[in-house]
Amino acid sequence: MSVFELDDLRVGFTTGRAVTEVVHGVSLAVDQGRTLAIVGESGSGKSVSLLAATGLLSPRARVSGSARYAGRELVGLVDPQLRTVRGRDVGFVFQEPLTSLHPLKSIGAQVAEAISSHERIASRALRDRVVELLEEVGIRDAASRLDDPPALFSGGQRQRIGIASAIALRPGLLIADEPTTALDVTVQASILELLGRLQREHGTAIVFVSHDLAVVSDFADDVVVMRDGHVVESGRLADVLDAPAHPYTAELLAAAEHRLPVAPPTGAITDEPIAELRAVSQTYVSRVRGRKRSRPVLHDIDLPVRTGEILGLVGESGSGKSTIGRTLAGVVRIDGGEVRVADEAVNTPGRGRLPLTLAQRARVQTIFQDPLGSLNPRHRITDILAEPLRVHRRVTADGIRAAVDDLLDAVRLPRTFANRYPAQLSGGQRQRVAIARALALNPSLLVADEPVSALDVTTQRQIVELLRDLRLTRGVSILFISHDLGIVAELCDRVVVLSEGRIVETGDTAEVFQNPQHEYTRALIAAIPGRGIIDPSEVSA
Repeated sequence: MSVFELDDLRVGFTTGRAVTEVVHGVSLAVDQGRTLAIVGESGSGKSVSLLAATGLLSPRARVSGSARYAGRELVGLVDPQLRTVRGRDVGFVFQEPLTSLHPLKSIGAQVAEAISSHERIASRALRDRVVELLEEVGIRDAASRLDDPPALFSGGQRQRIGIASAIALRPGLLIADEPTTALDVTVQASILELLGRLQREHGTAIVFVSHDLAVVSDFADDVVVMRDGHVVESGRLADVLDAPAHPYTAELLAAAEHRLPVAPPTGAITDEPIAELRAVSQTYVSRVRGRKRSRPVLHDIDLPVRTGEILGLVGESGSGKSTIGRTLAGVVRIDGGEVRVADEAVNTPGRGRLPLTLAQRARVQTIFQDPLGSLNPRHRITDILAEPLRVHRRVTADGIRAAVDDLLDAVRLPRTFANRYPAQLSGGQRQRVAIARALALNPSLLVADEPVSALDVTTQRQIVELLRDLRLTRGVSILFISHDLGIVAELCDRVVVLSEGRIVETGDTAEVFQNPQHEYTRALIAAIPGRGIIDPSEVSA
């Protein structure tokens, strides 16, 4: 008998008197000790189906059909009944652990709560159990870190803490909803290895939600492919990879194919740097319970960004990639060295806010990882795009609408989107708006900080193509920060590999990926998922 199964599950949301159905008759099952992957683009209904099955959707949701755990029907249970299932029988690992973990509670208290909510246990025994769980998921010196808040841990460590909470009561089913999407390749590989080990040791059934077939190809036993709320294909993973029956599955396979190395695009690149870091060092200082902590982040970084190039910056979480981008944009002040843009010193050691002119700030603009977080949810798109123009007085009031239309054209969005709010757009559309806002001041350099990591693979390709086109049509240089080496290989002319705040390797993209010199670069390349994905020409054949 299956541990968990859905049968003709349907989910709709009420708007006024109408009900809009978003999940249409989904059926699937996972057995004990096996991993079922659910894949598809953003908005395909993957997460909604599982949240509906476990009673985690808002009261506006209308759920019908069947969802059973160990033969027990879940649809129709009231909250007190569902709370006895969630945590004890079904554990959840969410995509963004910094959101799912309480920022003001210690990690020890949060893992302990997952246990004490279901069991009575003495405080000493509870503490020992929490330490054991944290050690099991690979948190070093767990006993000494119980009182630390989530902010003092890296992204991969926070995800391990989330897994510790999810497995605290040894549930029979673990639902992992995009648990590795925002993580670098080596951390991603370690999380997948951890989940696999826990499954082997405890016989847990796993439902693994992902938009990336490359990731699940290394991990899952069975697969369900969803699109627009429908299941379009399902079966053993090996069978689906070898002979996909649906054209959409073939599209996902083509997007996920392991393609290193790839010759980067060519453009009008000069040796003259548009921006340059010279012997830059940076240390972050924080206070935890009155104690001062210093953490060196960058060590004597020398890094030119050539005019007209797309420069890839790769490395693990915490390696200092985003800090380099923030120093270029003038968001953080450096401790040592100098940052120059257009041959002007824009960042030097000191205290307080950098005294940059509007013209200097306009030269470097940033595209952030999460467009929903960087766009004001209460502003229409036209106001979001017009704001930098008003602040910098680039366009008169009468010319605002024409300028907004031009920006929407540049990022290939319909002009009618100007009157929409960010929540009314998809993730890829919101990222296009964020790119348009960054282009509003005609910058010389774009700092693209993980701009595609939260997007599904097909949308990633669209954003990559857009950035490549903007470089060619507008002559803008781009610092592309990413943990996805496949995209870096496809997009970037040159690549810089960063480890623990130091540059360990740099060179032309094809050269670095074909013949990596540093062991850390080789480890990053070896950790790339999806090496078993077949060539898309074989799929179409």
